[in-house]
Amino acid sequence: MRYDVLIIGGGPVGNYLANLLARDFRVAVVERKGSFGGKACTGIIGAENYERLGLPESAVLNKLRGAVFYSRIQSFEIGRKSPQAYLVDRKALERWLAERAVGKGVDYYMATTFLAFRDGKAVLQRLGERIEIEADFYIGADGVNSTVAKAIGVQTKGEFLSGYEAEVVGEFNPDFVEVWVNREINPEFFFWVAPVSERVARVGTFGSLDAFHRFLKIRMLKPTSIVEFKAGSVGFGVRKPWVRNNVALVGDAALQIKPTTAGGIVYGMYCAHVLRRALLDGRLRDYEKGCSFVKKQVSFGLRFRKVFLGLSQDDIEKVFEVLGSPEAREVIEGQADFDDHVKTAKAILKRPKLLARLIKISPAIVRTLL
Repeated sequence: MRYDVLIIGGGPVGNYLANLLARDFRVAVVERKGSFGGKACTGIIGAENYERLGLPESAVLNKLRGAVFYSRIQSFEIGRKSPQAYLVDRKALERWLAERAVGKGVDYYMATTFLAFRDGKAVLQRLGERIEIEADFYIGADGVNSTVAKAIGVQTKGEFLSGYEAEVVGEFNPDFVEVWVNREINPEFFFWVAPVSERVARVGTFGSLDAFHRFLKIRMLKPTSIVEFKAGSVGFGVRKPWVRNNVALVGDAALQIKPTTAGGIVYGMYCAHVLRRALLDGRLRDYEKGCSFVKKQVSFGLRFRKVFLGLSQDDIEKVFEVLGSPEAREVIEGQADFDDHVKTAKAILKRPKLLARLIKISPAIVRTLL
């Protein structure tokens, strides 16, 4: 079998790309799993971009108006009247995208593992037998631990963390996600509590399993109230190049991931549009350059993470005092963008009082934001 484009990886970005390409190319998708979903993914996506990307209302589990931030000793709330982010059922999203792609003529090879490239073809393992598929272009959309990236010999410089998330039964405010920052419990990342409803929330972190269990106790959530548990991994860094010959990487496979929050669906889908344009123009080498917005956001996030890892918990308490002030909350609530963290940082730095207070805590914070 021969195709114009073979997409390796049937996650949200791979399936989204398949839909974008279906009208102009003969497309196939290879997915290692036998069904969609299953990955540890909180699934919080900015409301504006969710709608702009044309994603389904049917996959939305909850609409969030804001967040409550907790440190060791204080908290503050950021919120708006209208929903700012959606909590999404990832399995439903992937399935919806795949069904639409199939309806447009895309072929799906489920429970099929990509092994290697040989003589210009993709070597696959499917139901106990090896098959080969030839395509003009191959797209690696196979996640952080991308086999495609390894097969084409790209360079990876990054930080990889294990992640743990559980759906827990308890009592939650369905309008607000909780963000807990306490480096004494977890020096590597923050904790989140993302409500699915008043009775169920997705609770997780990146780092150690011990830190996850300690947080459950602090948040007074019972381990025996967990109804679903998942583990996974995330990568913060740079993988290059994104294109080698007729092979390109997209989504998590290209580390198009926010180092600030570990979200990657929107950035991956943004780059999927750029990739489609490059394929249509027959200029695949232009793809990476066209994703400059995402590259800028990732670069900012990496600098931000470096500063975070260098702060003590006492420093974080001081940052909370600044960001929880009426002036900072006014800026964030009025100008913050869920997916454009550079824009949010610049809005804060335009306020002289906030700038001066942040410099006093750590000049490195301001250098990062600039």
